[in-house]
Amino acid sequence: MSQLVSVIIPCFNAEKWLSEAIDSCLQQTYSHLEIIVIDDGSTDNSLEIIKSYGDKIIWRSYLHQGGNYARNRGFDLSQGKYIQYLDADDYILPEKIEKQVSLLEATGADVVYSDWRHQHHLLDGSSVLDKIEIAEAKTDILAALLANWWVALAALMYKRSAVENSRGWDENLPAAQDRAFFLSVVMNGGKVVYQPGCYAIYRKYGSVTVSTASKSRWLKSHHLVLQKVEQELLQRKQLLIKYRQALAKSYFELAREALFLDYVQYLMFLEKALVIFPEFKANSKRTVYRLMQDIIGFRQTERIACSVLLVKKLVNSSFAYPKEKFGMTSST
Repeated sequence: MSQLVSVIIPCFNAEKWLSEAIDSCLQQTYSHLEIIVIDDGSTDNSLEIIKSYGDKIIWRSYLHQGGNYARNRGFDLSQGKYIQYLDADDYILPEKIEKQVSLLEATGADVVYSDWRHQHHLLDGSSVLDKIEIAEAKTDILAALLANWWVALAALMYKRSAVENSRGWDENLPAAQDRAFFLSVVMNGGKVVYQPGCYAIYRKYGSVTVSTASKSRWLKSHHLVLQKVEQELLQRKQLLIKYRQALAKSYFELAREALFLDYVQYLMFLEKALVIFPEFKANSKRTVYRLMQDIIGFRQTERIACSVLLVKKLVNSSFAYPKEKFGMTSST
């Protein structure tokens, strides 16, 4: 008999997308599923949509306590050998679960990930599928995750024991939750395999993302995740050079994200990158930056680049001000 797969869908005010997420599970070529939907205190029509599925799904409704709380409660209810997490505004393609269960069964791995693609929703109500994001096989998943590699949550599937061995979803973390969870699984011995093929769709609508909605919260969350893993690797005496280099890359990327928000924070992240890996060099796409690094070193190069970026930002803001002042736009 085929193994039971539990699909866990946290939902908060997702009435526009929820049915498509649930239907994408009901339309799977793999039939031995339980679909668990956790309503996280929605104030729209989500709960009514959930109830309309009757006994096709298992559901609970709680006061609003965040997506991680909902995922943990969904796991508590689940019975499956394999766990598929799916956000209520995303969906999976029909062969997704069958393909990934087959690979997990064949390899004995704890986690499988595949390719995925964005579905952009435009202001005029239309949508377009972006190119397939090829996740690629990673020789060291931990190093990749520390270096800010990311794969859409829906593109993964976990063995139940891997979730049990992890710390679960951190209910105190407002951003970077999926990165923290994947890291926890890997840090606790989860064996991860890659399966080529696109089976997951990650919706993206408008220009608002987790980072743009509150960049300071986003930066703080990723910083906490990196600090936690760094300390754990130190305690285990496993903070190898490749992990130091990967962490430095992430700290540098956080520094650049912080540059126009908080200059002091930018300097702090930059210093963290150099403390953990003094030989760090940015893998810039700009030839001039790379040449300057080779001649005067990373620190001096980044100081010059930072000054250029800040001046450019100031100039752009100065030119934009009169248009905003007089109600003009770039199209007028």
